[in-house]
Amino acid sequence: MRPLKLVPDDTNIPFLKYRFLAMGLSLALIAAAIALCFIKGFNLGIDFIGGQMVRVTFEQPVQIEDLRARVETLGIGEATIQQFGSPREVSIRTPLPDGGAGAAENAASRLRTAIEQNFPGAEVGAVESVSGKVSDELFSKGAWALGLAMIGISIYIWIRFEWQFGVGALFALFHDVALTLGFFALTQLEFDLNIVAAILTIIGYSLNDTIVVYDRIRENMRKYRKMDIVALLDLSINETLSRTVVTSLSIGITLAILLLLGPDVIFGFTAAMLLGIVIGTFSSVYVSAAILLWLKLGPDSFLPKGEDAERVTVKELP
Repeated sequence: MRPLKLVPDDTNIPFLKYRFLAMGLSLALIAAAIALCFIKGFNLGIDFIGGQMVRVTFEQPVQIEDLRARVETLGIGEATIQQFGSPREVSIRTPLPDGGAGAAENAASRLRTAIEQNFPGAEVGAVESVSGKVSDELFSKGAWALGLAMIGISIYIWIRFEWQFGVGALFALFHDVALTLGFFALTQLEFDLNIVAAILTIIGYSLNDTIVVYDRIRENMRKYRKMDIVALLDLSINETLSRTVVTSLSIGITLAILLLLGPDVIFGFTAAMLLGIVIGTFSSVYVSAAILLWLKLGPDSFLPKGEDAERVTVKELP
């Protein structure tokens, strides 16, 4: 039985023919994502803003305003109440009260009691509590982790390949991260440490896919010295297309199932990962390769210097 091939060996798609359209779309989406981040902001979880949060599952859909009014009578501060998953499931976030652990436990106990008395059958989950000092530290470290990961990766590619590849990889990573952040600003899904972990994973996945394409471009530049650079980039992308499609589909199918059937606690992480796979695949095919043209990458970029150049055998496509 012959194995199924999603991408035929003789595939020859002119990807770079559409580079202006693809890059224009990417730049427009990046601009929109950045605007959303500044205008709408993020629905930061207690990991980043501190406070107490509890997830409650009701027997019947509950009116948010009614629930908020009942919580405010407890005198534990202004509550942020949002639905997640189904209309029967909500998260209740309140400020961390003064007075240390004892005051926090008392506030959580009063909230649990009020919900159970006013909404019979409601299931109240465990209360999560993070202090303001810890949340500031987590936010700072999370931001540093994202920034240093992108810079370190770009430096590695710069040294491993050429400077054009390092700049191209950094722009592709910025593209993927910006669109993911824009998605969370648009949807107002809770942004917590799980999402930071998802973004770091997206960076790793996108980089791995980009390096595979870049490595094939470098190999072909050494083999086909007289080949037009646009045709060479198209050839390299098509040669790695099968690997890109199979990897993205296998991971995407798993994440889609997890998104539909998985627990609500990892819904945001799974959504970020699934979106990142799609965006990362697009950037590896269109963004990371196309930007090399604007950075003036040429057929002689890997041409050996001095006496080594005389021993190079120039090979052309038949």
